[in-house]
Amino acid sequence: MTIHIKNPQEIEKMRVAGKLASEVLDFITPFVKSGITTDEIDKLCHDYMVNVQNTIPAPLNYAPDGHTPYPKSICTSINHQICHGVPGPKALKEGDIVNIDVTVIKDGFHGDTSRMFHVGETSIQAKRLCKLTYEAMWLGIQIVKPGAKLGDIGFVIQDFAEKNGFSVVREFCGHGIGKRFHEEPQVLHYGKPGTGLTLEAGMIFTIEPMINAG
Repeated sequence: MTIHIKNPQEIEKMRVAGKLASEVLDFITPFVKSGITTDEIDKLCHDYMVNVQNTIPAPLNYAPDGHTPYPKSICTSINHQICHGVPGPKALKEGDIVNIDVTVIKDGFHGDTSRMFHVGETSIQAKRLCKLTYEAMWLGIQIVKPGAKLGDIGFVIQDFAEKNGFSVVREFCGHGIGKRFHEEPQVLHYGKPGTGLTLEAGMIFTIEPMINAG
């Protein structure tokens, strides 16, 4: 496993890319309402990235390990869909929750982020799920420092989710990121404290817990 330790100049470029990815989500927020299709959301985000930010939408035509190229510029995952949902003709409706996942490339570096959106009034369970998943993410982020272990991150997320009656999705995980969309290491959202890779200054990776109700 080869992990690229970023230097200060690379870290600054990553900050810029991450901020731009977040700004795409800020831009799309007022459009996320009942009646809009996920394909329309994709087109709005694509136009903003390409024409306003002068960034490259990283998912578009992304094809790791010979997979079929991804056909859209963002991912949109509705309700029970965990992640990597492909935008299409389905319209959002009142009560939906939708995750919009954005990754941009700026000056050769990737910025990857996502956000949960509530369409109109959503259920108590949906509100609780989104709130606790967000809190679990921050619990994981707070662990990150030189000398900590990857297993420490996974443990606090899993422990928090399960204590609240939820479960962590084990099929997908966070990942290193930089000049490549997906780099080492894999960042599991479950684990045992004191296990796994020891974190070093200059590592950059995503923490993106996916948590199910039940």
